[in-house]
Amino acid sequence: MAATTAATFTLSKLLKSSTPKHLSLLSPQKSNLFTSSSHFSPLPLKFKQPLHPLHSLKHSTISRISATISVGDKLPNSTLSYFDSSDELKTLLISDLTNGKKVVLLAVPGAFTPTCSQKHLPGFVEKSKELKSKGVDTIACISVNDAFVMKSWKENLGINDEVMMLSDGNLEFTKAIGCELDLSDKPVGLGIRSRRYSMLVEDGVVKILNLEEGGAFNVSSAEDILKAL
Repeated sequence: MAATTAATFTLSKLLKSSTPKHLSLLSPQKSNLFTSSSHFSPLPLKFKQPLHPLHSLKHSTISRISATISVGDKLPNSTLSYFDSSDELKTLLISDLTNGKKVVLLAVPGAFTPTCSQKHLPGFVEKSKELKSKGVDTIACISVNDAFVMKSWKENLGINDEVMMLSDGNLEFTKAIGCELDLSDKPVGLGIRSRRYSMLVEDGVVKILNLEEGGAFNVSSAEDILKAL
């Protein structure tokens, strides 16, 4: 019995003396293995200033107002699509839409989205007669949705010939004028869309451009275009 006790003691002492000490930036003042609380006193540490500033890892949703297109520029001759009054799918060049005409274009981030459906597009439908009385030949709504969605949205809002509903499903026109809006961080799966804007185009040249920050709705209403005419 004594031999067994001595052997156990010797082995325990050997293991204790041979176990490497754990290195830590915190030195324990008191520790109890059977409780979850331990008290540590921090050792003074000195850090050098990083060579490069550290940036937040959180994705920022703040978008700056910028675009490739500006007042005085000629619109790129992109191709859009739409359903005509006979329910036939057609394509339309920007040049065919704007050459020799005064055209109001409004763009929205997405069909059926709240602000676009309740305020932005309905405002142009409501003010279409006033706009056309001031010399506007055509009012067209552009969205990065397919032509079938645009057709369904038009029917849902009860729009007739007040506003043309044009699809830029492949982002061809939106990218060409530099008005992409990245909504990939949103949980609803919008992806890359168009910024909200309204513009007056005369013979293919931008005369007025009201570009919103992201999907905001502050300066691109039908009233804003009317004030500028």
